[in-house]
Amino acid sequence: MYEAFYGFRVKPFALSPQEEFLFMSRQHRMALELLVYGLQNQAMFSVVTGDIGTGKTTLMRHLFCGRGPSNAVAMITGTLGTFTELLQWILSEFNVDYQGLDKRGLQQALVQQLKWVNARNKRIILVIDEAQLLAQEALEELRLFSNINAGGTMLLQTVLVGQLQLRDTLRRKDMRPLAQRVGVDYVLAPLDQEQTHAYIRHRLGFAGGSREDLFTADACDAIFAAARGIPRIINLFCDTALVYGYADQKATIDAATVKEMFRDKARDGGWLFQRPRPPRRSQVPDVASVSDAAPAKDRAGPGSEPGLAA
Repeated sequence: MYEAFYGFRVKPFALSPQEEFLFMSRQHRMALELLVYGLQNQAMFSVVTGDIGTGKTTLMRHLFCGRGPSNAVAMITGTLGTFTELLQWILSEFNVDYQGLDKRGLQQALVQQLKWVNARNKRIILVIDEAQLLAQEALEELRLFSNINAGGTMLLQTVLVGQLQLRDTLRRKDMRPLAQRVGVDYVLAPLDQEQTHAYIRHRLGFAGGSREDLFTADACDAIFAAARGIPRIINLFCDTALVYGYADQKATIDAATVKEMFRDKARDGGWLFQRPRPPRRSQVPDVASVSDAAPAKDRAGPGSEPGLAA
């Protein structure tokens, strides 16, 4: 809709993970370096956690996609099922026929596949996204299975990626045997205010727009205050603001455009990812009411609470 008007070759703020758009904030760069270090040093488990929409999946795709033939990577989105079902998913990723195999047969088939891959000098990595959904029993069995090795070489390295609940699970006393095998543990924090400005400019420039300053500084501040630095929510707000700007044929997305968008959404009951709030009787909701931001003296502070659904 607005791409031609603003000169974009692609949408700059899509909600789906796009590794080519990855913005390397300090925390994303640190997570990447720690993961690479852990994999190179044969860490049995690496764990990356973060709030919803902080860019965990995008980071994983950036790390493992297009890395050449030296990696044999199985990327799985978390399953609520048993360890047996997890084995089936892994074998499917390696294109191994598992039909008719019981649990022991699945384990033997995977061991043989891991040995076959390892004999060809490839690094075998299992990435489980949304790992907070895994049952504790499945995590424990995965730990036991991961003890396999060949001549002192780790046959399977696992990267667990998930929401913050995953860390709570791994901190349980009965999960200590797995937690002690975690070589890398990093929490991916949201962007701060300065990073949010840079993030918006980065995506505008990458999308092919002729103006990285299409969003004014005040507009970026308003978006940061409402999104709390969560990249996916920043994308949602920026994408919608561009539709508003296009509808009014605005050459620049300013704070007035963003505030109009927030007022409209507040009037309709807020964004769907937010907890509903009772309407104010004699005042049109402002940006703060949309974002559950901090008190007026610190509207744009990183501690603001937008009422995100869990």
